[in-house]
Amino acid sequence: MVKEFPLSPLEKLAREAGAERIAVVAVKELRIALLEMSEKIAAEAVAACNHAKRSTIKRGDIQMAVR
Repeated sequence: MVKEFPLSPLEKLAREAGAERIAVVAVKELRIALLEMSEKIAAEAVAACNHAKRSTIKRGDIQMAVR
């Protein structure tokens, strides 16, 4: 799994979404969920890149993987 990243940007996202308060365990769970989703998107983008016989993942590969 990817190295952990700071919690503060996720707290900021929650506040911008309307949360007045958010528990640290909730922010940590959000981080785990985002990492899992990111891994799936990256894997699909790699598959799209390989299918196109390229070695560089492009913006369109990511956009396709998100859909």
